[in-house]
Amino acid sequence: MDIILKVENLEKGAILHQISFKMRKGEMLAVMGPSGSGKSTLLYNTAGLDQPTGGKVWLRDTEVTALSEDEKAKLRLHRMGFVFQQMNMMPRLTILDNILLPAVRANKEKGGVRRTKAELTAAAFGLMQKLSISGLEERSITQVSGGQLQRACICRSMMNAPEILFADEPTGALNRSAAKEVMRELVRVNREGTAVLLVTHDSGVASQCDRILYLLDGRICGELEMEREAVGQPADLTKKRREEKVNGWLSGMGW
Repeated sequence: MDIILKVENLEKGAILHQISFKMRKGEMLAVMGPSGSGKSTLLYNTAGLDQPTGGKVWLRDTEVTALSEDEKAKLRLHRMGFVFQQMNMMPRLTILDNILLPAVRANKEKGGVRRTKAELTAAAFGLMQKLSISGLEERSITQVSGGQLQRACICRSMMNAPEILFADEPTGALNRSAAKEVMRELVRVNREGTAVLLVTHDSGVASQCDRILYLLDGRICGELEMEREAVGQPADLTKKRREEKVNGWLSGMGW
């Protein structure tokens, strides 16, 4: 088994208690649980955005929890991607310039692989085309829909070809139609090889993942393994069955 992420006995004050799990390469893993259960705290501490009070996290052979703040920042820039409910786009920049930001920053680092402006722009255009937001390059963030803006955030998160993408309620601020579009693109990114760890309250979102962890009072209290859809299986039927399975499991967990 090719393990990309390993979390061992993670603690965060009174919020997280002895959290341990592993993620396989290319896996899509959801974390669910009631409000206040520690889901976002788990994601932030796993991704090196916050420092746990105990335990260890590895991204492949790199012990994230042992790195300095500068080293963790570099790791996040080059090997991780992030998509948040609050999209954190720069209001004075165009959609294209927002997407380019992490790649431009990586380009400035000493010893890194440099890409020309033309190469970076071509990469951004390619991602925008893949996520069906071509033509929005010169618009401001107030001139696009919420779903389009979140897809632009996914483009931004993928500019440096991360090994893993962390998503905190990526559909939480979107209507049903936009949420469906965004999840379709996250699943596409995952199926192309990027591992995805996401936090969600939405059973429909979680049902599209390979595995679900249930967090309660800062502890993992349940785990559900999902089967990937069979080739040729009607999409609507598969989606319905997966959601029914997740909802039945959540009911048993006291959701």
